[in-house]
This record gives sequence, C-alpha cells and structure tokens, in this order.
Amino acid sequence: MEKKEEQLLIDLTSARGVPGNEEEVREIFKEYAKEFAEDIFFDNLGSVIAKHTGEGNGPKIFISGHMDEVGFMVTKITEKGFIEFQTLGGWWNQVMLAQQVEIKTREGKLIHGVIGSKPPHVLTPEARSKPYDIKEMFIDIGASSKEEAQEWGIRPGDMITPYIEYKRLNDSKFLLAKAWDNRVGTAVSLRVLENLAHEGHPNCLFAGSDVMEEVGLRGARTSTHIVNPDIAIALDTGTAGDTPGMTPKEADSELGKGPQVLIFDASMIPHKKLLNFVTDTAEDLGIPFQYTVITGGGTDAGQMHLTRDGVPSIAITVPVRYLHSHTSVIHEDDYLNTVRLVTEVVRRLDDETVKEIRSY
Repeated sequence: MEKKEEQLLIDLTSARGVPGNEEEVREIFKEYAKEFAEDIFFDNLGSVIAKHTGEGNGPKIFISGHMDEVGFMVTKITEKGFIEFQTLGGWWNQVMLAQQVEIKTREGKLIHGVIGSKPPHVLTPEARSKPYDIKEMFIDIGASSKEEAQEWGIRPGDMITPYIEYKRLNDSKFLLAKAWDNRVGTAVSLRVLENLAHEGHPNCLFAGSDVMEEVGLRGARTSTHIVNPDIAIALDTGTAGDTPGMTPKEADSELGKGPQVLIFDASMIPHKKLLNFVTDTAEDLGIPFQYTVITGGGTDAGQMHLTRDGVPSIAITVPVRYLHSHTSVIHEDDYLNTVRLVTEVVRRLDDETVKEIRSY
C-alpha cells in the first residue's frame, strides 16, 4: 500500500466521530475529495457527498460509507467528578471495562479517561460470574469533584470516543485501529472517487459518507433522498469468521479473502440484478470476494433502497475482526480489493447497463 493511501486510513481512524458528532471525519473527507470533485454538498444532517461527472453524463451512481463510529456520550457528572455515559451504537459490555477513552469538550479540549466499575473483590461470586452491567460503569477522568470536571469544560452531551493508536501488526498486512466501522468504507468511497476522476467513467458519480448509521441508518435516508440516484452501493464492514472458536457455519468470511458481498441482512435483500452484476464483475476481473449473510444487523443500503420510489441497492463490505470494540483488525488486501471492485463496478454501470438492471 502506498504511504499516502495508508495515511488516509490513519487519519480517518484517528479522527473522533460518534453519531451526531462527525465533524472531524467530515473535514478529512472534504479535504481529500476537493481535488477530485466538481462539487461537494451536504444533506441537512451533515452527510457529505462529492460529485464527479464522467464523460457521458450518464446514470447517477451513489456510493457511500458512513462517518460515525460506536462510542459514548456524557450524560452526567457525579458529585465526586466521575462521568456517567450513554452508549452510542451497539456495545458488548465485555469489551468495555478498563478501556481508555477521550472526551471532547465543546471548546475542543480532549479529556483522557478510563471506563471503570466496582472492583471484583467486593462483588458476590454470583455477580462476578456475570457480564458487568453497562449501566453500572462510569468513566474516571482523574477529577476530584463535579466542579473540577466542569472547570475542564465537560458538559452533558459531549462526545466520548475509544482511545487507541493505529498499528500495522508486526509488519504484516493486518491493520489494527478503532473505528474501522466505518472509516474503511469512507476510505473506499474517497479512493474510488479519486480513481475514476483520474481514469474516467461514463456516469455521474456521487461518492459520500453518511452520518448516524450506528443509531439507525439515519443519514443514509436523507443523503440518498438528496442525491436521488439510479443505483446505490453501501460501503461498510462485516464480521470475520476466521478466529478460534467459530463454527463452520459462522466461518463464512476470512480476512485476506476479499470483500464481502451481502446476499442478505436484517435491513435489506439486495437487488438481484445488481447483485449478479457485482459478482459477475468480480469474477470477470479475478477479484476475490466472499458471499456473506448478516442476520443481526444492517447497512445504509437498508435505507438507500427504500428512498423515494425505490433504488436498486447493494452492500459491499470489508471483513473485520472484533467489530464494535476499541481494537478492530482488517486485512490490507481486502481494503485494496474492495476499492478495485467498486471502482470497476461504477465504471461499468453505463446507461445501457443501468437501464437493464432497472427494467422489469
């Protein structure tokens, strides 16, 4: 991977952006896209869309990741200066305790903290044998009182994000960071925009990143409405099944084996002709891919395909280990092959192809 391309991943995963507080990610998107876009615009919730018109000014193709990551929100400061919080997005309580976090104040100050709980030494044996309730957790910021925490600028509603440094694991192709869900999809969107701006394409490309996916696919509804595309592709992440303990049924995706093409999730059944077109393109070019099913979640395609009179849609995802935690892992080749696949899919979605996909 080129240094510039890896730096984009570092910048995106290092940015802080929980649902409703995606400003840092949006600024990175705007800065990177401006060289390749003839226009950058927004829906009224803050989703960002970069437009690039190809040679033929053909059908409108919308590709989009989402900017937000799972995180937390300050809800209360206790009298002794501890922080009570609300989860934003799906968190598994077993990955939260003793993890470091950052609170970003309205003024932009960063307050470091750690998620704490009662020590196990004071819990009953029965309580120790069960996962600790998120409602009983708190964040310790080293303040001695509510007044001191307030003097530091902390208010209810402030954003809290996981604290972790991007790492290439031991010079391998495995990349560790927070927020791969879904900064990697945002990176794919930007790289496809760059590729097609340089190489040419026959349609009108809208490359974007939506807000508030982790709390109900909200930004996708408004961004797709404003674009009003002929075809929509959600760029997201999916679970990897290649770690110890997974059953053969659960192990349908592996890191390094290519992007995942969703054939079913809880929010959408992909448009059949579009699904066939995507997989045919991958097979034609020898791009590895994996079919996958996500029964317990969805992607922005769940809202994309229901917009206006309906939009043929599909989700293409990058497999990730340890999703919705401080420490997620992707494989470099999966990211690069997702960029390659989506670039070629968009390039081939000319007027005749889109008319065929949308015909009944």
